[in-house]
Amino acid sequence: MAIELERGQRDQAIQSLTRYVDQELELRLGNVAAGALLGFFLEEIAPLVYNQAVADVQERLAQRVAEVDVDVHEDAFQYWGRRDARRPGRR
Repeated sequence: MAIELERGQRDQAIQSLTRYVDQELELRLGNVAAGALLGFFLEEIAPLVYNQAVADVQERLAQRVAEVDVDVHEDAFQYWGRRDARRPGRR
């Protein structure tokens, strides 16, 4: 599954990337080069982040599923207790 950005997000990412290179590395990076570098990052590195996020979500969901019995639980053998509570003095 290819990781792609919407047009507006891609444009913002390119602007951010060119600004970073300009300010932090003191180099000039044109939009075409920044777009190519962004494409490289998305193809080469973004899957690592994506896969880690999927693993994190999977772990959280597994924890929630493991706790379902706590959240969704009904006590058994409640009939006589309710019946006796309605009829005081009779057992």
